[in-house]
Amino acid sequence: MIPWGYTVPAVAAVAVVVLAELFLLRTGLFRRPAYWITIVIVTAFQIPVDGWLTKLSDPIVRYAPQHITNWRFPWDIPVEDFLFGFALVTAVLLVWERTGSREERA
Repeated sequence: MIPWGYTVPAVAAVAVVVLAELFLLRTGLFRRPAYWITIVIVTAFQIPVDGWLTKLSDPIVRYAPQHITNWRFPWDIPVEDFLFGFALVTAVLLVWERTGSREERA
């Protein structure tokens, strides 16, 4: 198993989504304030839920320490969870934007 087996895919997911938007999809999503407000709202809900699931005092979800950076913030949440969350939400919104544009043109 590769070191940081959760960190590398998390960073790669963010890179793929950002590069797909900048060079392939070009929806302009990153320039819209509504997108960034959405990310803030998602993160605000992610923190209490993910914090409860990953708290080190009594974790429901455990991560192999050799596969994460062990950078945790806040409430013991691995930073990799935020990366995957950002990539997932952004990918869904990009597909939504791209699909909506096609339907509006038809």
